[in-house]
Amino acid sequence: MSAPASSPPDTVTPPGAGAVEWAPSRDSAGRRMQRGPALRRGHTYGALDLGTNNCRLLIARPGPQGFIIVDAYSRVVRLGEGLLEAGRLSDAAMDRTVAALAACADKLSRRDVRLTRNVATEACRRAANGARFVERVFDETGIALDVISAAEEARLAVLGCHMLIAADGPPALVFDIGGGSTELMLVAPGSVNGGEPDILEWVSLPWGVVSLAETEPQWPGAEDRLRGYERMLQRVGPMLDGFRERLVARGVRDVQLLGTSGTITTLASVELGLPGYDRRQVDGCAVDNAPLLALCRRIALQSVQERARVACIGPDRAELIVAGCAILEAILARWPGGDVRVADRGIREGILRTLMGRDGVWAAGK
Repeated sequence: MSAPASSPPDTVTPPGAGAVEWAPSRDSAGRRMQRGPALRRGHTYGALDLGTNNCRLLIARPGPQGFIIVDAYSRVVRLGEGLLEAGRLSDAAMDRTVAALAACADKLSRRDVRLTRNVATEACRRAANGARFVERVFDETGIALDVISAAEEARLAVLGCHMLIAADGPPALVFDIGGGSTELMLVAPGSVNGGEPDILEWVSLPWGVVSLAETEPQWPGAEDRLRGYERMLQRVGPMLDGFRERLVARGVRDVQLLGTSGTITTLASVELGLPGYDRRQVDGCAVDNAPLLALCRRIALQSVQERARVACIGPDRAELIVAGCAILEAILARWPGGDVRVADRGIREGILRTLMGRDGVWAAGK
């Protein structure tokens, strides 16, 4: 019997311990139960990714081609709102996020998930009160957040989307434009058919769509918006230049580009002219660099109201999409030509593959 919506299940390990099992938190009379080892029932797995901007949950079970999605959840929480200036998570941002995580805990209970990993990224890494927030989440929802390193974030992102890398092409440059940071990973193409992908080089930039957007106001005039956009490009550029030099030192100049996360999937859906977001058409598609760059510039010149009226951007992404465009343009300017393969998959899928692999039920590639 599933726990009631007001009573999310408890984890049986403390925060930060990685994959955890779930047990009901209350008995049939609603009394709090003592925490104890949970029994594995079936093969349903959960993967929760708490980023600077979004809270995302994926629940799945093993399938013949990897896994079958049972349930999913996504909510814009803007956990990192104001973090750049204050250095702390705000009370309002934490309240929004705890509410979303409570909904996730309810889904995990209702779907009888017995093994899950719940990761938090840049906002919790950077905030002075990040550890206290993790404790609060555990106390109020039973979810044990694992605040992962940038290196682990990069590894999981690649693990989740590397199946879209062409094994017979040049090295792949996988980029993940997040809310508080952006990761770029150089992946050896020959390593994608079996085992874990071989990440040759990687870098984490302290700029994501939230942190970069907060460096510029929403300018009312087009000229000011353009100048603000150019300043964003300049902020992102130096670290990308250093990473490009590292790749050149390896003899790597030509790469196949693979992008994951909300910025590239949103822009791809706009470029494809979709009336609404459709994962089936976006995931795995290829978008030519030239029209993608032109789209970035066009969006950068629009007002917030104009962006909000664009199909697949809408009001939720209208304020942040320009920062994502700036990061993407900075990447494309340094690795031009060809096209960008788009992945609507990443950290959560990487977590699911890891958990299922440990249990010996991961079927992809067999």
